[in-house]
Amino acid sequence: MNPILEAVREGRTDLIPGLLEPLTQAERRELLGRLADLRREIRGWDWNHWQERDHIRSGLLVAGVGCHTDAAAAASWIGAPDLRDGQQLPTGLLLGLLADRDPGWLGDLAHRLADLPTTAEADYPLIRELVRLAGCRVPTTDAFVHGWVRSIFTMDRARSTHSPLSIVLRQDPYARELVPQLFVTAQSPEALHWCSDPTAPNHWPSELAALAQEGIVERRVLVDGCVARLLRGGRQNQLKFFLTMLERLELTPAEERERTADWIAMAADGPSPLAGHAQQVLARLSEAGELPAQQLAQMSRALLRRPEKKLVRAQLALLGQALRRDPAARHAVLPTVAGAFGHEDTALQERALGLLRRHLRPGDRELRRELALHADVLSPLHRRAAAELLGSAGGSCAEPAYEEVLPPAPVRRRLAAEPPTLAGTVALVAASLACGEQTAAAFESALDGLVRHAHQDRAALADALRPALGGRWWRPGGGRPVDPERLSGLELMAAAVLGRVRAYDLGPERVPRGDGCRPDCVHAALSAVTASRVAEAAHRVLTDPLPFLLATPTWETGSLEPEELLVRLAAYRRLGAEPAPADFAQALLRVRRDPAAAPAAAGLGTPEGERLAAWLKGAGEPPAVLRRVAVPAAADPQAGRLWWDRPPAAARQIVLEPRERCVVRQEFPAAFRRLDLALAEPGRSCSRTCEGGLVQQAVLPEDRETQAAWLLPEVTAGATARERGAGAPLPRLAELGGPAGPALHLAVATGLGAGHAEDRRAAVDALLLLAARGELDAPRVGRDLAELLGLGTVKPSRLAEAARAAAATGAYATTWAVLAEALAPLLAGGAAARGAGELLAVAADCVERCGARGPSPAGLAEAAARSGSSQLVTQARRLREALAAGS
Repeated sequence: MNPILEAVREGRTDLIPGLLEPLTQAERRELLGRLADLRREIRGWDWNHWQERDHIRSGLLVAGVGCHTDAAAAASWIGAPDLRDGQQLPTGLLLGLLADRDPGWLGDLAHRLADLPTTAEADYPLIRELVRLAGCRVPTTDAFVHGWVRSIFTMDRARSTHSPLSIVLRQDPYARELVPQLFVTAQSPEALHWCSDPTAPNHWPSELAALAQEGIVERRVLVDGCVARLLRGGRQNQLKFFLTMLERLELTPAEERERTADWIAMAADGPSPLAGHAQQVLARLSEAGELPAQQLAQMSRALLRRPEKKLVRAQLALLGQALRRDPAARHAVLPTVAGAFGHEDTALQERALGLLRRHLRPGDRELRRELALHADVLSPLHRRAAAELLGSAGGSCAEPAYEEVLPPAPVRRRLAAEPPTLAGTVALVAASLACGEQTAAAFESALDGLVRHAHQDRAALADALRPALGGRWWRPGGGRPVDPERLSGLELMAAAVLGRVRAYDLGPERVPRGDGCRPDCVHAALSAVTASRVAEAAHRVLTDPLPFLLATPTWETGSLEPEELLVRLAAYRRLGAEPAPADFAQALLRVRRDPAAAPAAAGLGTPEGERLAAWLKGAGEPPAVLRRVAVPAAADPQAGRLWWDRPPAAARQIVLEPRERCVVRQEFPAAFRRLDLALAEPGRSCSRTCEGGLVQQAVLPEDRETQAAWLLPEVTAGATARERGAGAPLPRLAELGGPAGPALHLAVATGLGAGHAEDRRAAVDALLLLAARGELDAPRVGRDLAELLGLGTVKPSRLAEAARAAAATGAYATTWAVLAEALAPLLAGGAAARGAGELLAVAADCVERCGARGPSPAGLAEAAARSGSSQLVTQARRLREALAAGS
């Protein structure tokens, strides 16, 4: 064997440069072909040979570079993913191998390597040395700049002493060329943000400002680069670096004045910290008389429409100062104040009106008329004040008659009346197995189609399925029987149709375990029900095929109409077919409970008809909430359990315990009895990675109370431990059938205080959906919120955001009906909880807009009578006045 190839295969990379040295160009070209063959060989090895492959890669890379005479081909070889695969480049060996090459060739190779975005950052040490050997210009690609920044942090870390950043930058020969590139890369280098302490010796903004002060880097390059990078936008932590550096540069008044347009743009569209900085710069320019009235109006139009209260408050103050210095500027500036009229904080609306009241003159008729055109976005109370101050322009300040706006009630969608064709069934099965995600409607349609076509012509169904499932690991074409435990869902059903499982392994005594993070979690119990139905249907395919399924839903939510189930049971009786126990049990859980259909069910004269009649008369009623208790976390009997099994951390929490459904435990198949077992310890909840899907939710589509009780621990964790995604199922839950009782209302109330905005929005959607369907008990939700606020589970600031979002849809009366019962804990006592004043502001806005009447919440009069001007006291007075005006 060739000694070089032997060294490569043995992983003796250090020998390769010496072995390559005596070879001629022709010999190297011949060896390169053999190296390419070896590269193709190891590329085809499976994962069992990963150690041997890694052993060869480094030597193969070095030998290939030594044989290449073209710089482009050498760069491609070095950057090849199959030769790298996360391994560190043997920089020293490569440099020794290439040291005798022509400087122009080395420079070409360096720049080609720098152009490889996937490897250039990691290959920075090699590229840098190639540039030094070639004496060429330094590359400025993004990846090379990132590698340069990272190397400055790490180049001295292996030594016993660490050089400060200031020394490293001053000694670096490429700093003058590369520092300007920091502002033009698509993403700023991560290493720039590793140190945020301005007093630390490796703080980049401080050291770069020092370089500018010493003239090593041009100051204007840094200033213009920072401003351009901030205007470009990006992630907040990256913008923070450039903003910090701008502050360290300490711009002169002339430099700030030169960039006035840039500050206005930042104030309008930048993140809050950047907008605040720009606002401060513009305030200094205004105070110095360097900001003309037109530019002050331009920045005000943008800033006064921002949601941040601090920025709006500061801008109104800035306008007041500017108008005191130059009253004549009011014609240019005051029209912009209308931008604050629509702000959600009514205190800012009041400040805006106060500014107008102080600076408008009696003769400013045109100015008043222009401002009055925007007064309709004010709250009703301030709209009346605006009418007195500005007059009404064509009735724009008049209060329109209130009309509650709720979203339209969702229209339930019915599944296709006709069963899927053979081709349609195969397409549904293939799509489901390909993507893994599926809706309940798609799953049920596919399952019913498989059952129907297997009953009609199993051989034809198998022939149609085989090509669509040819890529499955269990080889639909034949072989030894497959263990059903390794298959699930539609895949198990398809395997049964194709004869790849045995009927013996699918017997009724087999109880599928279901999917879940642990066997006693709710999701495992629900998936076990679906798994038992699929296993049962697969067993019947091999023994006594069913003509069709009884439990196929009528609606996409999973609900089944009793009339449709009656028709199917009558067809079973006519065909002499024996209903499958799990299929019929699922049909009972899905059927809409209509007592009027019970006589027709009893008239079928079959055991299933009798069971259905009893179910419709009351045996199928979902379990009611047995009791509702607040449990101190410290007294939790499960406190010693592992952290992932413990209830959410909270001062106290509410626990619901649904009553056991005896008929399910006594009469249903074994897999269904686990639905009651899952309720045995309602305080236990599984991890968020084990959440249920739409197919699981369709197991109990007419029992949203039980599902809400199961969901409550997760929703509580979303409020107390800020777990993300806990509120997402609430809108889907609200769409299901069955009573909307205390469990569902409590889950929605808890979701309104979720730690993440998207979960609060989901709870708001569920609240409004229930209201649109006429199922919302608003006072019940309010009383639940009062208790949750008292326990500390829900924070007032989060509830205020959720309530404001609900009211903003036009549901002011509904929102007030909820808040009227929820405010008592916040109004009682002395010190106000954070966000209490904000919540009162939302309540007052709702009352002003909908003209609500009725008694004041307990404690409102006392809170309004307190001294001071805190937000809680101010908004309590406003709410009291609004209620008094409405009544």
